[in-house]
Amino acid sequence: MEAVKVSEKLGIPVKVINTTKSFLEIVKKPKHGYGKNMNPCIDCRINIFRAAGEYMKEIGADFIITGEVLGQRPMSQRKEAMKTIDREAGLTGLVLRPLCAKHLEPTIPEKEGLVNRDELLEIKGRSRKDQIQLADIFEVTDYPCASGGCLLTDPEFANRMKDSVNHGDPGVNEVNLLKVGRHFRIDDKTKVIVSRREEENSVVEKLATVHDFLLEMKDITGPLAIIRGEISEEKLKIAAQLTARSSKAKSEPSAEVIISKAQTGSMQRVLSVPQIDPDLVKELMIKK
Repeated sequence: MEAVKVSEKLGIPVKVINTTKSFLEIVKKPKHGYGKNMNPCIDCRINIFRAAGEYMKEIGADFIITGEVLGQRPMSQRKEAMKTIDREAGLTGLVLRPLCAKHLEPTIPEKEGLVNRDELLEIKGRSRKDQIQLADIFEVTDYPCASGGCLLTDPEFANRMKDSVNHGDPGVNEVNLLKVGRHFRIDDKTKVIVSRREEENSVVEKLATVHDFLLEMKDITGPLAIIRGEISEEKLKIAAQLTARSSKAKSEPSAEVIISKAQTGSMQRVLSVPQIDPDLVKELMIKK
């Protein structure tokens, strides 16, 4: 975690607060809607600020500081959005944004003289030139690049997340599984996930639950797959075909796939299946 690395380097204590569960509920139905994909930016900030506000009260702090810049993010860093976030987090007047403070109304700590407003900045907009210059002044060189960020802004991951929300009530395990492999939806109740690389096999195996079945090639190095949901013999056949399709056996007329109950390894058997129709693969795959 970047914040932990920075805190260790600068000797600043850091408090890690896990907001995963509450955030997941927000992703399923955000009050303030999504961004371009499945990113509920405003609701996400409210969730984080609420947690920070609770910790602020716990330790007896007077206010919260963030590194936000007005106009840098199109959804959550607009002036009205910032006001909404502060209000719904119960922190109106208590969030100091020193990088862009002079574009905003004075906060309570400024009004009470805890912070000198004259020394605050007025950075605004998408460019990060001013922040980079500021980093140079304070001789800060190891800072993250501006690109990247929330997975929910990634079209492929967002589409998988949307599919999961539309077909059930995904938990943390399923969300973690969305990050790996190729995902196929057999029907409303059943999914298949096939690893893409060898290093993903261990992740797939770790995330498999006792309700899942694992599939792997017999006598051939290849992917590990999970079938999850309502499982029938016909669905196991399709899962086996999808597994074979991602292996070196895809050019063979048929392939043998080992099927076993996840975690227990019980009920192991070998299923011989013909190659799957490529058009069916495209139809089943959860795409962008």
